[in-house]
Amino acid sequence: MIMQEKVNELLELRAKARLGGGEKRVEKQHQQGKFTARERLLMFLDEGSFEEFDMFVTHRCTNFGMEKDKPLSDGVITGYGTVEGRLVYVFSQDFTVFGGSLSETVSAKICKIMDMAMKMGAPVIGFNDSGGARIQEGVNSLSGYGEIFQRNILASGVVPQISVIFGPCAGGAVYSPALTDFIMMAKNTSYMFVTGPKVVKTVTNEDVTVEDLGGASVHSTKSGVAHFAVDNEEDGMRILRELLSFLPSNNMEEPPYVPTTDPINRLEDYLNEIIPDNPNKPYDVKEVIYSIVDDRCFFEIQSNYAQNIIIGFARFNGMSVGVVANQPKYLAGVLDINASRKGARFVRFCDAFNIPLVTLVDVPGFLPGTGQEYGGIILHGAKLLYAYGEATVPKVTVIMRKNYGGAYIVMSSKHLRGDINYAWPTAEIAVMGAKGAVEVLMGKEIKNLTDPVQQNEFINEKETEYRDAFANPYVAARYGYVDDVIEPRNTRFRVIRALESLKNKRLENPAKKHDNLPL
Repeated sequence: MIMQEKVNELLELRAKARLGGGEKRVEKQHQQGKFTARERLLMFLDEGSFEEFDMFVTHRCTNFGMEKDKPLSDGVITGYGTVEGRLVYVFSQDFTVFGGSLSETVSAKICKIMDMAMKMGAPVIGFNDSGGARIQEGVNSLSGYGEIFQRNILASGVVPQISVIFGPCAGGAVYSPALTDFIMMAKNTSYMFVTGPKVVKTVTNEDVTVEDLGGASVHSTKSGVAHFAVDNEEDGMRILRELLSFLPSNNMEEPPYVPTTDPINRLEDYLNEIIPDNPNKPYDVKEVIYSIVDDRCFFEIQSNYAQNIIIGFARFNGMSVGVVANQPKYLAGVLDINASRKGARFVRFCDAFNIPLVTLVDVPGFLPGTGQEYGGIILHGAKLLYAYGEATVPKVTVIMRKNYGGAYIVMSSKHLRGDINYAWPTAEIAVMGAKGAVEVLMGKEIKNLTDPVQQNEFINEKETEYRDAFANPYVAARYGYVDDVIEPRNTRFRVIRALESLKNKRLENPAKKHDNLPL
């Protein structure tokens, strides 16, 4: 009988813990279009796989009458489970308990599963829905953030870290997601900012709403803080699981292999005609990506931010690969500050987790202007250059059309240890475009021609000469900077063969404490 009483007590405590802040607060969470912390974990993880830690933890605060209210689990649900059978560690902040605020014990719970993830070599996924630091605990709450940040830093590049913002995330709380690899936000129900609208009004006299200051649309289009902005939490869970399918569990593993029935030698005749005759006319590089990857499946990241560069994951003959491509359809595919930052961070992530890189190039150069120069395009452009030069994973590059100036070097060129560099016959590899080159080289001669007709004829003639001499792939191929000029429709086959040949690539950078990336 005593044993049964003990078991009943345990079951009662578990039921109490699962209620979080109580039925009324759970109902309010649902009314706001949000799921509870436990519901989120059950939606995300494989059915029946969740194993919870620290269900009976309570806070230790005795200030402001806090000792009278000690809910079990104290504002965060932690543990581990599986996604498609693969181990992951998770935490989910419970907004129904003290607004999901971070206490000393909440931090300890999160830090415990992060430590375990590091030891076991498994990803960490955090669901953020919190009012911030628990004010009643003062510096103990702040120290809790510091402990989490330190683990984010140590885990970076060791295990994938993903932050899912499904509610408020403000103040110091924003820096943990910022230290992770990917951030997902939900439209209309989540926000992130360092200081809220009231403080902004006091300090800068700006009137701004929560949504306009730090909503999902802002961070997925303007700031680039968020990688995904989802319509609802169910949609977010699907995208989250798909993202994990491309990633290894840690930096010592290879990415998952997914068998495909898509033929390696599938020809895409459409690609032989995709480059317009007019060099100034755009086309959609996503059509090229869809045409060459397995099953036309491309998992794009940051799709609404810095759209002049495209990044995302795909598979080539079952191999998980990171794709980087200039987008001629947007700002002519030029590299600017935001595109450089976006591309650099993605390249570094892929390199950290052994994911090969395929780069599709059509870039007229870096965006000129005072806005870019004052904003530090030199430093930001160097980030992308640095990322490619530092990367030791297999790197396959395909130059489709324009590849001018410094941007030629930056976009995974042979000079930055590109392994296999292909070019289409339409590739133009030169210091600059024909028009600009003629203006520089023949400026005096052009000025000496007073007749506008003669001037135009002379310019057209010299531009043609320049294109014939330089704006083609064969000059670079002559020097070995391009390994082969390939037929566009055969790109899928050649890329796959290249990746397969690079499977056993071994390359190490010089030993160092750490690099000094241009920040």
